[in-house]
Amino acid sequence: MSGGDLTHIDAGGRATMVDVGDKLVTARRAVAQGTLRCAAATLDAVTGGTAPKGAVISTAELAGIMAAKRTADLIPLCHPLPLTKAVVVIAIDPALPGFTVKATIATQGQTGVEMEALTAVSVACLTLFDMLKAIDRTMVIGDIAVAEKTGGKSDWPD
Repeated sequence: MSGGDLTHIDAGGRATMVDVGDKLVTARRAVAQGTLRCAAATLDAVTGGTAPKGAVISTAELAGIMAAKRTADLIPLCHPLPLTKAVVVIAIDPALPGFTVKATIATQGQTGVEMEALTAVSVACLTLFDMLKAIDRTMVIGDIAVAEKTGGKSDWPD
């Protein structure tokens, strides 16, 4: 495989970090979301405060924020970015049953924060899983996707 239209591959086929030095600094924002499906009894343990590892939701929200800040350490070729906003909100959704996870990440920079938002959601879901696996081994993480992206060359959705 060689360079061509792939931005992270050079002419010799080697992985390379994209040079964003000539791009304008603009406000960048991304929102990602995902779910963790679980048994209804697991939701009852969380809402009733009887989950064995304690404050499940607030711990997972904090883990997501911490992950967003470390995305460049986890994803090869990701630029380290000074985040200006990192918010992770986890809501109980009895209809799943499970949890919905939403991350909103922002920066003033030369590249977007989609990877930071996706990483935040992923790690928040993994943290929920870790904290609840002792009482529920049926959990499924899924539906992780970018819901919105603004700034730079394009906005999603259009």
